[in-house]
Amino acid sequence: MDIVHLAIAPWDLALRSVVIYLALTFALRLFGKRELGQMTIFDLVLVLLVANAVQPAMTGPDSSLLGGLVIIATLFVLNLALSLARVRVKWLDHLLRPSPTVLATHGTWDVAALRHEGLDLDEAEMALREHGVDGVGDAELVEMESDGSISVVPKQVAGRQRPKRRVRLVRRP
Repeated sequence: MDIVHLAIAPWDLALRSVVIYLALTFALRLFGKRELGQMTIFDLVLVLLVANAVQPAMTGPDSSLLGGLVIIATLFVLNLALSLARVRVKWLDHLLRPSPTVLATHGTWDVAALRHEGLDLDEAEMALREHGVDGVGDAELVEMESDGSISVVPKQVAGRQRPKRRVRLVRRP
């Protein structure tokens, strides 16, 4: 194994990396909106197996150090370019970022929406409790955001202040 000399052209490694990156991005977009912390053991196994399966498709016959560096550089540049493009090109952002899904309104679960997002009632109820809401009857709106987090708007009760919750800000380049 030669660590410096490439077995295939650098542009071939870069092209393979771009195709795999775009294919995985598309597949994960179809996969759903779950956050990394919401992944099940099955999701983790899938990601690990996919990573193992696509590695030879990206490297081809090349196992050089230089080839690995070309792939890493390509993936980082592509990721940066896609992040910048999402800010500037609205249709691309819409394509890559799913729309929020209403899970409950006016104290009633939308069972079809829960099923569509792959959530069971126990997970949804847990999200309510994490927001300080006892049950769906106390929620005006429950929504799964595009990043997979669940937002809860409690019903306004006279004399009760809404609890303050941690807000996660997403900064884009």
